[in-house]
Amino acid sequence: MKKFALAILAAAALAVAGPVSAQEDMPFALDWKFEGPSAPYFAAIDNGHFEAAGLNVEISAGQGSLDAIPKVATGAFPVGFADINSLVKFLDQNPGAPVIAVMMIYDKPPFAVVGRKSLGVSVPKDLEGRVLGAPPPDGAWAQFPAFATANDLDVDKITVEPVGFPTREPMLAEGNVDAVTGYSFSSFLNLVRLGVPEDDISTILMADYGLALYGNAIIVNTDYAAANGDKITGFITAVAKGWKDGIADPAKAVESLVKRNPAADAALETRRLQLSIDANVLTDYTSANGIGGIDSARMAKALMQLAETYEFQNEPDASLYFTDAYLPAAEMRMLQ
Repeated sequence: MKKFALAILAAAALAVAGPVSAQEDMPFALDWKFEGPSAPYFAAIDNGHFEAAGLNVEISAGQGSLDAIPKVATGAFPVGFADINSLVKFLDQNPGAPVIAVMMIYDKPPFAVVGRKSLGVSVPKDLEGRVLGAPPPDGAWAQFPAFATANDLDVDKITVEPVGFPTREPMLAEGNVDAVTGYSFSSFLNLVRLGVPEDDISTILMADYGLALYGNAIIVNTDYAAANGDKITGFITAVAKGWKDGIADPAKAVESLVKRNPAADAALETRRLQLSIDANVLTDYTSANGIGGIDSARMAKALMQLAETYEFQNEPDASLYFTDAYLPAAEMRMLQ
């Protein structure tokens, strides 16, 4: 009888423990390689935030801002990380595709013009009469017309030199161009590694000079999200905690990154993470409202600016591109 009672208790314990310990697999598609700005997601794994939400998250590297969108739209990944401007165009070209943004990460996108003060480039107007190096597929270059309009630039006075991604910063370092378009944190660090003094580098963040566009966001497959709303909210909550950890201790977060990318230069990626925190993530808006949401008036302006460089096939509708339906309360998304 005693053995039977113990067996019953053991079975009951297993019945209780089973559901608690079960973890839902949730593959997560990044936009790019395992670099500094992706460290907070790995910190969220190592610090137990995803586990606390009942999720087993495996992160996959990407090959660019467009990469995660079709992966999520086809259902190959339930969640991903992508440029919302690319998502807007994708949904315009593929109406009804089951993908939407649910959490803004880069409140300010890293689109930038990066110049050298010694070559006379410190503010947007300085570009007139100078040579701008721009890779044709570059995301920042795609936004340049709207940036030029916002800053009343005479584009006829700017000589645009098409350059390749590998030669962009070397050409600026050598003085063959006066400025380049690129991602703020990447171009800055590439120039530093090429020996350009930091105080000679001018990083003109387009978001600080009239560009209302948002940047990269967490995107979800809408079919998956509709059936698993609590899991998406849990994922977002864990991501917010990961970013909070990364802001509190960037070097510690990068340790989680280096575990997955041993070839990474920890000091360099810590610097890259800090640059993205300062310029893209920890803004006045996110400090006051928490990470994840958007301002509807700003989004409306962003769509108007996007229309300067892209011809919409359908009437733009912000509700098709972003929803706050899965966001946890603001206090769960505060970064400091």
